Amino acid sequence: MGLLDIFKISGSGLYAQRVRLSISATNIANAQVTRTLEGGPYRAKDVILKAVPISEKDPNLKAVEVADIVDDPAPFKEVYDPNHPDADKRGIVKYPNVDVITEMVELLSAGRAYQANLTVLSTAKSMALRTLDLLK
Repeated sequence: MGLLDIFKISGSGLYAQRVRLSISATNIANAQVTRTLEGGPYRAKDVILKAVPISEKDPNLKAVEVADIVDDPAPFKEVYDPNHPDADKRGIVKYPNVDVITEMVELLSAGRAYQANLTVLSTAKSMALRTLDLLK
């Protein structure tokens, strides 16, 4: 494994974790939205990641790729509030299927993974600079 492979792998990790952070932040921001442009409450999003080989020479070296961003199939939360403008005939308001606690854990996890990828990049950069210093 060369230094460029390390940079590719960590770079892909940084991108994937940034997407996870962004989607979790979007889910939290929309946790109380009962009316969207599509109609109905906001539906939480999930990020699907997949491992992809970075080299034909060594198929064991894998980077991460954002495969898809999908709607969470969990049911909406139903709350009885007949005075709410979005209440149906029974007085039920459908709220987004966003679990804020789960999203906070997702934010922490993605943040730690992002930080770990930065550490890998920083270490690889230091190694490359030390190698260049030795070759002078």
